[in-house]
Amino acid sequence: MWRGRHRYGRRGRFPKPITIGNVPPTTIFAPNPPRCMDPIYIEFAEVEAFRIVDLEGTSQEEAGQKMSISRGTIWRLVQSARKKTAQAVSEGRPLYVVAVDPNKTT
Repeated sequence: MWRGRHRYGRRGRFPKPITIGNVPPTTIFAPNPPRCMDPIYIEFAEVEAFRIVDLEGTSQEEAGQKMSISRGTIWRLVQSARKKTAQAVSEGRPLYVVAVDPNKTT
């Protein structure tokens, strides 16, 4: 399965589609007991890059080949996923896995 990326702004080339091999079975991770805090949104592509690099232990170059994107894009996705996951765990905020991050402006 692959999903198209959307460019942000008016100029530049369209991003390449990212191949996602494993869609997460769960899309919400919430603290117990629940708190009334703003959720953090993480994209499917970030979860997939995070899983391939950190869970499977593959290199970023191999992960880029699996997802059909560059190593630099893998690095950016993994860094973003690590930051969002650490923030959700340390602040006790819910983490939602979404197709496109609603916080980004188009």
